[in-house]
Amino acid sequence: MKLRSQLLIGISAVMVVALIGLGIGVFSVLQMAREQRQSTHYHYSLLTITQEMRKAIGSQMTLNFGTPQELANVATLRQDFARQLQQANALVRTRYDRQLVNTIAQAHDDYLQEYYSLLRADPEQIFARQTLNTAYLNVRNPIIELQEHAITSLAETEQDNRERAVLIASLLGLVGCGVLLIGFLTAHGFARRFSGVIERLAQAADQIGQGDFNLDLPHSPTAELSALISRFGLMGEALRQSKENNVEALLGGQLRLQALLDSIDDGLLVIDRQGLLEHANPVAQRQLAWSPSLLGRAPGDVLNAPMLDEAVQRVLDNQPVEGLQEDLAIQAEGELRLLSWRLSAVSHADGRTIGAVLVLRDVTEQRAFERVRNEFVLRASHELRTPLTGIHMAFGLLHERLHVAPDSRESELLRTINEEMRRMLQLINDLLNFSRYQSGQQQPQLALSDPGELLENAYQRFASQADERNITLQLDLHPPLPWLQLDRLQIDRVLDNLIDNALRHTPSGEHIRLQARQHGKQLIISIEDSGEGIPYSQQERIFEPFVQIGHRQGSVGLGLALCKEIVRMHGGRLGVHSRPGQGAVFFLVLPLS
Repeated sequence: MKLRSQLLIGISAVMVVALIGLGIGVFSVLQMAREQRQSTHYHYSLLTITQEMRKAIGSQMTLNFGTPQELANVATLRQDFARQLQQANALVRTRYDRQLVNTIAQAHDDYLQEYYSLLRADPEQIFARQTLNTAYLNVRNPIIELQEHAITSLAETEQDNRERAVLIASLLGLVGCGVLLIGFLTAHGFARRFSGVIERLAQAADQIGQGDFNLDLPHSPTAELSALISRFGLMGEALRQSKENNVEALLGGQLRLQALLDSIDDGLLVIDRQGLLEHANPVAQRQLAWSPSLLGRAPGDVLNAPMLDEAVQRVLDNQPVEGLQEDLAIQAEGELRLLSWRLSAVSHADGRTIGAVLVLRDVTEQRAFERVRNEFVLRASHELRTPLTGIHMAFGLLHERLHVAPDSRESELLRTINEEMRRMLQLINDLLNFSRYQSGQQQPQLALSDPGELLENAYQRFASQADERNITLQLDLHPPLPWLQLDRLQIDRVLDNLIDNALRHTPSGEHIRLQARQHGKQLIISIEDSGEGIPYSQQERIFEPFVQIGHRQGSVGLGLALCKEIVRMHGGRLGVHSRPGQGAVFFLVLPLS
């Protein structure tokens, strides 16, 4: 039988018993109320009539002692008594009451006969005769007895109704107890029949939640529960197969990821959400002379760099790493190694940060080469600048003493020599400055400066050039702008270089926008042009020395490299965002601290 049918039968049985008991109780109450109403009406009517009869017979006796005028009303009172007696005879419904009414009627007739016989014999002595008083009492006493019997019957009826009410209440109580008993037995039967099955299904669900798919499912004769158990078994089997497939896919993904990490030339340290080392690829193990005991420790402890733990915590808190990322000096296998590092957050699909990756690159040989190169460039620049400066001064004196026509071939050659010598001096000065910046010999002269004022001054310096080329130069400041510790001359040099590049690559009729705004704990200065843009593959190379995109007469490709070094010395970074044909945006990110 289906569960729905069983529930319907059980609930219907309880409802039928309850309705039968309720119907009996309602019918009994209505019947008792009707009988109470009829009994009350009967006895009160009987009391009223008997009271009127007592009044009428008493008035007759009283008027007989009155004046002849009052005696004239005796006949009326007798007629009233006869009418009331007739009403009582029509009202009474018990044998005892009817006997009393007949007794009253007979006594009243005897009273009238006695009265008229005495009136004819001796009218003056009629009221002195005891027989008339006896006849009066024979009428009055049955009336009083009828009244008392009516009162007694009314009280008995009320007592009987009370007893019936108690009986009906008891009956309804028994019916209620029966309904509760039937309901309890029905509920107990359902619970005993279904609770075991449901508990077994709950245990099976717990097993599935714990990853155990060897289910021992119950059996039930109920169609719905049987279908549910069958579907539960199918679900468990589907989950088991899905788990096996997911485990295989996960293992395959882990193996592919492991192979990918192992094939990377840089060292990789995987950091968990608590900031502790979780994995190291083979390159990192070789770089750090790895031992398994290093797992579960903080990166700063392993690499002897406390500032690294602060950087890891900032990345885990979705905050940028500020300041210069200095190389890590690691003593491993008896030699000193320099490692450059970069931190990246590992994010979940919902945006939560679940860890970080620390990329390590061995730059020991690169830093040694850069040091040798910088020393060579620095010495070569010094050695070249002294004779070239002397040649340039001698050429200036020679040019002053030579008198050639301005439009002659000799004058053109002299101008060409002067321009090339200036270009060579500028190249040597740039090489010297670049070498000093990279070697740390040149430090910025910091002073509290207003970045808005620096941009306004740069705007004024290039406004006329922009007008000559029909280019709109815009200044867009977003106050309030915080004051920073800057080397004004060096930052001016960076701004001049970036604006000059933007003017050279922006066609006539377009615009260049200078913008500054505060973003968190950083100040961002950007120069946006409307030029041809920079291919993505070249956007990192343009900041390397001696690299040029396009062609510019007199340029050797050191401008952006110098700008990057200047910004780096201020603890910031210089970057570009561009798409071919959509212009370029160069931005400086300077920390407020």
